[in-house]
Amino acid sequence: MYECGTCDFEFRYREDCDAHMDEYDHWVECDTCPRQFRTQRSCEQHMDALDHWAPDFECETCTRTFSSQAACNQHMNAKDHWAPTVSCETCSQMFHTHEAADQHMQAKGHYENYCAECDRHFMNENCLRQHLNSKIHRGTKVVCPFCNAQFVTASGVTHHIEYGTCPKAANWNRQTIHHMIHRLDPNGLVTNQQIGWHNQQNVRYYATNLAFDGTSWVCYLCQGGFHSMTDLNLHLNSPAHREKIYHCPNTRGCNKEFVSLGALFNHLESEACGYMRFGGVQNVHRRLNDAILNRKLITSL
Repeated sequence: MYECGTCDFEFRYREDCDAHMDEYDHWVECDTCPRQFRTQRSCEQHMDALDHWAPDFECETCTRTFSSQAACNQHMNAKDHWAPTVSCETCSQMFHTHEAADQHMQAKGHYENYCAECDRHFMNENCLRQHLNSKIHRGTKVVCPFCNAQFVTASGVTHHIEYGTCPKAANWNRQTIHHMIHRLDPNGLVTNQQIGWHNQQNVRYYATNLAFDGTSWVCYLCQGGFHSMTDLNLHLNSPAHREKIYHCPNTRGCNKEFVSLGALFNHLESEACGYMRFGGVQNVHRRLNDAILNRKLITSL
């Protein structure tokens, strides 16, 4: 007996069965190619062997599947089942439109690298941090202990004194500050231990005509080129090639060394090594000033 692959009819002869299946379109068709089969089982064997199973297109929201992407799209359009594609810049919440995402981020303060107070976006986290630590948000609360000039950062006021630009601290510079801190820091919390103290306060370096190579004035130490002998002399007498006399107090996670105290404060304020936050650096600066002016030992930061 020959059975129809779709209904329950049986036939004595194969020709009669095929005629019935032709008349009622009861053949089982492959999902991909035009081949037809008498039974579902033979059709599935064919599709398994040739990987001819039709792909299932899943709705992005519910569990329904479709035999074509067009049918799936039609369903998602009708039911509004498209998955949201616009993400919040901070949390994992998703939205269907940029407008909805913006409303969420504005309400929750979830903009990435965004200053809500100034309504400004920044390229990266570092630019945002520099903005938040600028005069706009921090003000000028760091005061020079000698002339009372106001600065935004501890590094700013330290450079002001180290470079001898404070009108009421003419005798203070990079060397005198280091000499003082070196004596008050016996445990080497921020100063490098040295065999002896080398006073460079009155030492000056001058270039000669031999430094000119026909195009620029060249530093023989770093091979840097300068437009004039004056520029080269300024470079030679800057901290650029001086001994690194300070180090980051974060001895477990940072090995950076610095030629000036201002450079050390600038490193800490950048939060590059994560040793302390920007506000903590300003507190350290106040305590360090107090230690220097009152000749107190520096035992901790």
